[in-house]
Parts: sequence; C-alpha cells; structure tokens
Amino acid sequence: MSTGTVSSAGLADPSGPRPASDAASGPAVAPASGAAGPAGAVALPPRAERVERAREGVERLRQAGVEAVAVTWVDNAGIARVKAVPLDGLVHAAQWGVGAAPCFDVFLADDTIVTSRLIGGPTGDLRLYPDLDRVVPLAAQPGWAWAPGERYTQSGAPHPGCQRLFARRMTAAAAQRGIAVKAGIEVEWVVALAGPAQEEPRYPTDGPAYGMQRLTDLSDYLREVLRALTAQGLTVLQIHPEYAPGQFEVSVAPEGPVEAADTSVLIRQTVRAVSARHGLRASFAPVVEAGSVGNGGHLHLSLWRGGQNLAHGGAGPHGLTAEAQGFLAGVLGALPELLVLGSSSPAGYLRLVPSHWAGAYQCWGLENREAALRLVTGSAGERATAANAEIKCFDATANPYLAVGAVLAAGLAGLDQRLALPPEFTGDPAEAAPGTVPRLPASPADALAAYQKSAVLREALGEPLYEAVLAVRRAESEQYASATPEQLVAATRWRY
Repeated sequence: MSTGTVSSAGLADPSGPRPASDAASGPAVAPASGAAGPAGAVALPPRAERVERAREGVERLRQAGVEAVAVTWVDNAGIARVKAVPLDGLVHAAQWGVGAAPCFDVFLADDTIVTSRLIGGPTGDLRLYPDLDRVVPLAAQPGWAWAPGERYTQSGAPHPGCQRLFARRMTAAAAQRGIAVKAGIEVEWVVALAGPAQEEPRYPTDGPAYGMQRLTDLSDYLREVLRALTAQGLTVLQIHPEYAPGQFEVSVAPEGPVEAADTSVLIRQTVRAVSARHGLRASFAPVVEAGSVGNGGHLHLSLWRGGQNLAHGGAGPHGLTAEAQGFLAGVLGALPELLVLGSSSPAGYLRLVPSHWAGAYQCWGLENREAALRLVTGSAGERATAANAEIKCFDATANPYLAVGAVLAAGLAGLDQRLALPPEFTGDPAEAAPGTVPRLPASPADALAAYQKSAVLREALGEPLYEAVLAVRRAESEQYASATPEQLVAATRWRY
C-alpha cells in the first residue's frame, strides 16, 4: 500500500547523465559499444573489446577490495538466480560467458522444474555474460561485486528466452519510434526478526503505519540501507515506513527501462544483505501475513520525445499528448494479461484486494490510488519533468525485465493504434454500481486466460519465452489451487 512517489519516473530528460561513479561506488567498468540493432536484435560487443574492458574493470574492482562477482538473471517465476566467479575469472566470463542451463526458464519459485513446448529438459547449455556497464561493488557484502547477466547460445546468438534481452528489444522498439522511456520501480518490503521459516513473522518494531516511531526504532538499519544504496551509485528519492507491520519502501531516481529493472534487483539484494547484518530478514512477497496489506512493486513510466515529456502540455486529459494517451490506453486495455508478467505468483492475487490501494480495478484516474493505472502530474511548476503514470497492480514477484518489456509492448501497440483513454474514474471503484468498473483478474487462471488471448504479448515475447512463462504460471497455479491463503502465504513468504 503506497502513497507513491510523484517524481519516480519523470524527474529529468532521459538524455541526462547518471550520477558520477568511481571504483568504489557505482558502475566499475566503462560503457560498451554493443547495442540493439535496427530490428531490435541485441548482439554481443566484439570479444576483444569485452576482454579489454573486463581487464580494466578487474583492476578497478581489485582496488575497491572486490574478490568475487555475482552475475544474476531473473527467472520466469521472479526469482533472482546467480552464478559467481572469482575476480580473476571476470575476464574469462566476459570473453566466453558462464554456463547456465536453459531449464532455469522453467523453474518454479519452490525450485520445482517443469517443461514447456520449446524450453525444458536436461539437454543443452547457454552462456551467461555479465553486463560490464553495471558491475558494481556491493556495499553491504564486502569483497563482492554484482552484475546483471544476459544469456546467449553457445554460438553467440541471443537466447530467445532471455528476459533482459526482451526488455532491451522493447526499449529499442520505442526508440525506433523516436521515444525514450524513463522508468522506476518502487520497492516495498517487510522486515522481520530472523527465525525459523515456518514461524509467523515477528517484527522488530510495532510503530504505527508511516510513523516516525517506526523509523526511530530502526534508524540504524534504515541509515545503512540508504548508505549502501548511495555507495552503489543510486540516487535515493525517498525511504520511509509503509502501512503494514514492519513494512518500508524505497524509491530511486528514474532510468531507462532495462536499467530500472536492474536497479530493482540490486535494491532487493542490498536490502537483504543489510537486513542479515542486523539480524533481520526481509520479505518482498506480495503478502507476508494472510489478510494483511501486501508489498507492491509499482512501475512508474514516462515517455519523452526530443526532450519533451509526453505526459505534459498536450490537449488530452490532464495535459496528456495524443501519444501518451495512446500508450496508456494500450497498457490499460492489456492489464488483465499483463498481470501474468507483473504479478507472477498466485500469492499476488491475495494482495489485489479492493479498497487496499493495490489497484484491483481496471481503470485510470488522476492521483487515484485505487485505480490500477494512476496518473501522476506532480506539483504545479514541476509537471513538465514530473508527470508520469504508475501501474499499481504489479508486485515484486514479477521478473522486472518481463514487466517493463511487456508494458512497453502493450503501450506501443496502443500508441500505434492511436487509442484513446476511456473516461477516468474518481473515488473508490469498489463503491461504484456493480459492473461499472471491471475488476482485474482475481485468480491466476483468469489472468492466464487473458494472456493466452494476447496476440501482442505473444508476438513481442516470441514463442519460446511466451511458452516458458505460460508453463511456469500454469504449474504454479495448479500447485497452489487447493491451498488456503495461510498455506499460500507461508509457502511464498521467504521465497521473494
């Protein structure tokens, strides 16, 4: 349950620089020349270039005290998986990649392995390459650095199931239309005292929702979270207590879509590490206690053309341009199927409860926290930079690369079709006459039915990735079909 961050996706022209960084904070390797090609295919930079840059990065990382690099990717169940290499192995990893079986695309959150029509089984191998642009020493894990990874075949072709490459393709598709996208993902979590996984969580503070008491009780902990994120080159906008017991939220400055997804992974692992150092345990699960308000993973987006924010200065509702309106209409219309990618776990549907600010209704509105699509204009005087849209029905079980990529696909389809937004809704849609405002799917099965009808998502994802997602969602839906809310929450509480 979040009040949101007014400027989390619209603070600056996307051509503006990221915060400066050095060997001890922020990216430790100079940018590469490799990029998405004209058709959106993402090619690896030349091997000699990768090796040279990795060697330079190793020296900077060594000076920062780094001994090993964790290279992560996020699977279709929303779990961050990892392969780590000693620092001296980074050059080899950049040159040849690290082995990673394709079956990870059909892992469930509990580590059960299923199969899909095009991906699965014990045969085959991929190469996981660290993105040298994002290698960063981990402030809360001394001696370690982190990098997001991308997966290619052994012949060097992009793996069609790689979620990060999908997000890059969709970002390139927007760029081909002359549109730059800025994004930010709010991170909410519940912190509890460390203990047996099967126990109900016990909280280190009983301070009230949004209360200063809660911040005071955990001021050392929160200060260390803030210090670690800042040391890693992130610009924190807000960090504060949230509604549920033991719940907090952090939001950071907007970035490109892929970078925002990277950052959401980095934030969560940083919070986990700081929590462990304080004898605490963090959960990003959509529901931590059955019946309580849950953790969201709200996605903020703004579109830019030629340095102009398309959510401001137009003739549409609240200053939306025709392009922004078409994009948002495409997203709004596709929200039922987008839930499959933005609220991945069956537990997410326990969070999508009316009148809980979770965005359970398929409607939009200016600053309406009950609408699944909330328009945020910002204060008078900053609207040209601050205006953005927030998707409130997403949570942190999502693979963030799938979430941002799929939203871009749906939005660009709406933009191309020049769709218009329906009338906005004000107030709580739960209080409207029955049938006035459609509910979003209330179960994984309903969302899957919408997903299977979506030609836009099937085409954007490509058959291998589309089918792998479908296999994972079906399996988890069946796995928990007869579970009580308490059993479902207990099974997922510490997986995310």
